[in-house]
Amino acid sequence: MQRIRLRYTKRGRLRFTSHRDFQRAFERALRRAEVPMAYSAGFTPHPKVSYANAAPTGTGSEAEYLEIALTAARDPEKLRALLDESLPAGLDIVDAVEARTSGLADRLTASVWELRLDGVEAADAERAVLAFNSAESVEVQRMTKNGVRTFDARPAVVRLEAGPEAGPEARPETQSETADRPTDRPCAILRLVVRHVTPAVRPDDVLSGLRAVADLAPPVPAAVTRLAQGLFDEETGAVTDPLAPDREAAGAPSADPTAAAKAPA
Repeated sequence: MQRIRLRYTKRGRLRFTSHRDFQRAFERALRRAEVPMAYSAGFTPHPKVSYANAAPTGTGSEAEYLEIALTAARDPEKLRALLDESLPAGLDIVDAVEARTSGLADRLTASVWELRLDGVEAADAERAVLAFNSAESVEVQRMTKNGVRTFDARPAVVRLEAGPEAGPEARPETQSETADRPTDRPCAILRLVVRHVTPAVRPDDVLSGLRAVADLAPPVPAAVTRLAQGLFDEETGAVTDPLAPDREAAGAPSADPTAAAKAPA
């Protein structure tokens, strides 16, 4: 049995696709591409697909990961291209490697996020970020199925910065110039690096924290895009590529940092 690990995106309007919607679309793509999938046992067999740490509905992403199990060997790049053609533009399969190591989910310990705050002055965003970073704790509330939960969002935030949007040469995590950017209007840009902890601290929790410590309230909802997720390097502060160990085990070269997107339909 061969295992293939894939990186995919949620871009543009497809950022509103729920995880369940993506699962259905991906399983249809597997059938269209005639992928020799391995199936689970039991009365209702399902294709063996493992999803890892999916982004919340409504957020864009350049770095979602999954793993599939095959009954016959396939070339990862050819398989990637077939699946990419079978999915709608915006749900793009941009990287594929054969799984040669264990523990993909264990290597997803942090995420890099970009938050676009339309209608917010850069100076106001910088003051709010300074207040957040200076706080020892930032209590926020989130509605759960068991009611309102209060927790401290500050410890999970490794880095929070405000500044102008960087160009592609300064943003290697983005992987593509088609990362979700709904408007070209001037706006404040936040860059967030957050550890994956329990309870999970999401970008909207950080925005709630900015409102709590600095009364920063964007007039329209923030456009949020996950730029990268992977293992957090304590020494460098970088979030590393979780597929790199598989490429290294196979002796393959590093992936092209620029992944082209399909043209809109």
